[in-house]
Amino acid sequence: MDHIFSINRRPSKGSNLMRQAFSESFEHHRLICSVSSANVVAFSTDTDIEDNTLRTWGAHVYVADLNTPWFVHKVLSNSVPVTVLQWDFTGDLLLIADESGNVKIYRCRDHLLNDWNLILKTELPGEHILAAAFFHCGKKICLNSEKKDCSAYLDKFQHVKFACSVKQFGGRPANGTLLLTTTGMLAAVLLPQFTAQTSMIIATESLGATRIHIKTADICYGKNGHFLLAVSNGDASMPIQCYKVQVRKVEEKCVITSQSLPSFFLYEGGKEALSDVICKEKKNTISHLNWVMREDADSLVVAANNDCGSCLQVWELREKSVPVHKLLAGAEPQYFNTVLWQYQSHFSYPHKVTSLATSKLMVSNSVSCGYIIASFSDNSIHCLYKDSLKSFTNATLNVNQRQSDDYGSKYQKLNIRISQIDMTWLGNLLLIVDTYGYLHLFKLPPQVDSSTPLSVPYATTMLEYCLVTGLDWYDLLLAVRPGMLDPLCERLTESFNRQMPNVQQFFYVQYLCIKISLYRLTPQGQNKVNDLTQLLMLHSISTAFKSLLRPSEMSSHDKSPADSLAGVIAEGQSDVDKVLIHLDAKEFTVEPSTLQSLQQLIQWVADLALNLLVKLPDSRPAGKPYEILRDIKALNTLREMLVLIRIWGLLRPACLPVFTKSDGNLDVLALVFRLLSRLVQNTNEPDDTLIDECCLLPNQVQIQSLQHSNNRVALASSQLSQQSFPLQLEFLSEPEYLLINLDFSTKQTVDSIRHLYLGSTPRVVKQCVRCGASASTISVTRTAAIRAWDQRWSRSCQCGGLWRTQIYSGNESYVTCH
Repeated sequence: MDHIFSINRRPSKGSNLMRQAFSESFEHHRLICSVSSANVVAFSTDTDIEDNTLRTWGAHVYVADLNTPWFVHKVLSNSVPVTVLQWDFTGDLLLIADESGNVKIYRCRDHLLNDWNLILKTELPGEHILAAAFFHCGKKICLNSEKKDCSAYLDKFQHVKFACSVKQFGGRPANGTLLLTTTGMLAAVLLPQFTAQTSMIIATESLGATRIHIKTADICYGKNGHFLLAVSNGDASMPIQCYKVQVRKVEEKCVITSQSLPSFFLYEGGKEALSDVICKEKKNTISHLNWVMREDADSLVVAANNDCGSCLQVWELREKSVPVHKLLAGAEPQYFNTVLWQYQSHFSYPHKVTSLATSKLMVSNSVSCGYIIASFSDNSIHCLYKDSLKSFTNATLNVNQRQSDDYGSKYQKLNIRISQIDMTWLGNLLLIVDTYGYLHLFKLPPQVDSSTPLSVPYATTMLEYCLVTGLDWYDLLLAVRPGMLDPLCERLTESFNRQMPNVQQFFYVQYLCIKISLYRLTPQGQNKVNDLTQLLMLHSISTAFKSLLRPSEMSSHDKSPADSLAGVIAEGQSDVDKVLIHLDAKEFTVEPSTLQSLQQLIQWVADLALNLLVKLPDSRPAGKPYEILRDIKALNTLREMLVLIRIWGLLRPACLPVFTKSDGNLDVLALVFRLLSRLVQNTNEPDDTLIDECCLLPNQVQIQSLQHSNNRVALASSQLSQQSFPLQLEFLSEPEYLLINLDFSTKQTVDSIRHLYLGSTPRVVKQCVRCGASASTISVTRTAAIRAWDQRWSRSCQCGGLWRTQIYSGNESYVTCH
């Protein structure tokens, strides 16, 4: 377990001793954290991060992307301690509940990470909310361990039969959450459909026949659409009770049914075996209950504490055949099946358990995958095998603070302890929030085979799993060693190229995003990043342009206009005007107003073609790394776009790209199309005549350079491997040593989506938290085509990263915190 970073706030004089006094008086109010499937962390603090005077004491919830964890954004400030932070499966909704019964669900406004909107608020008066779980959507994809060596994605990854938690009309999964309070009350909240004017539906029910006091609990999902709850009142002499809870929507009402399942006591033999660690005369308290797998209701880990130490036990729910008495069975023996809890293993430690973390996803259908992580009061962290509870690796949270500041002596006297831990969804990283609201990140061993370091085949499989499921792969980037990057990219490319064409087409954009993020980690990979980013944009523009084409009424519907264009391009014609002869003009007719709105995209395509051709003389010989100049498919796509631009220029001359030419009679589009057509004939060894003509291009037409990747500060970068760990970071302060200086900086800010110049210092832009690309937030009158283009990137940047609003004020910039 490698300690990657610790991030804290800069203290002010005299505030640390006061903070420690407050922390000790409110010791029972734990700070909590939770990581979403998009690798966004939500965590609570006792004071505002920007406040060093303790005047904002209470409960504050912040979110941050793990790629730039120093940029934290406040979601809410609460006067009552927050007890639950829970993300839904998509990472869009964040549930925040407190000990006074307030439940709030937030969503990013316009998909901006630093702007959160309250979409639902309800209250359970007088109830301390202990646990919550969003409804399961019914989709579950696992790695088939028997076919993990298959090349086809559809064989390697299988859809596992798993029912959604609540069904609506037509069998559609409902969106909502199940809540559990310390008094044993269940509450189900069905979120309204945002397309319909309906209100939320709330139902409450008692967990058992009578209300009971609950101190710790956990919720998991059953494969038949039910929830399984394990609860305890904290007394080790009392049984740990389990319940099967079903939530149904009946007409416009919600119905909750709870059924008691077999319960069990802690294994006494385990206590006797641990007599040297667990004091018999001391009262044992059950501090934590966690299902080993959130989508597997068969195993439960229990943590018990006392003044002498702690003990972890794993219990499994198994089916057992019980013989029927011969007086009732008759002549032939009969059996009936029942389920019961069976003790499996234990782990003891001479310090108290402070938090448990288990796997959120069942990546493989193999029973051996996954592990349990426990943190203890001495700030040690142990990774345990989930079956045997044997510790295979451990680490200690050592908070090494700054020695150079004026407050270092006081700062080191603070008693910082682990408050809660949480794993990322792929299980590669462990996030820790301590009692002072500081964050720490550790790298974990692989889930499938934890006995060996992260290997190229395993990392490739995980990237393919993210490709198929749509999960974020960022946590894997921090776990990959620098020497693995090139073999990993090659293996991923080979595997993707072996897929069927329809599979490649479906996952193509996500595949490019993954490769771009991998090449960002290598110091020599920036040229590949630029090429792949341009290829991704070219593919997106091509898809958008072709979607505007409609077949004419008289033509055959066997071929779409895009197919007809691709067929003509494949014939190798080098004269763009002769290509038009073989096409039906009616099929390529688009409204002139629509064409005018696409002018900036058309200009970018033409600039890309010129930039590629002018680089051709310097690109020989053909190297192993990817280049658009060697990609025949990409070059043909570019030729198709030039043909469309030629046709649309006849309909609306104002939409044509603008060139600054030395000869006013030069037809730049025709020249570029001819040169690209000759390049396609032999991309590996272009002839000398073509090279000479490309060398003359800068003298014939002014070539506008394309916007390259921005200078940015991020964890997932080539600078990370050059640092010594753990990194010492500070909230709201960018670490300069992680800056990637690409020497491509210009005085102008370019919109990476619309390809417009926004000026040198635009007042407000939205910026990607992963690649640092900027885009305008100003909405202007657009056609349906350009609105669809903007909508394509509204949820995330082209690299897959989330957006955040950035406001520039003079020479300084800051990220707004709402």
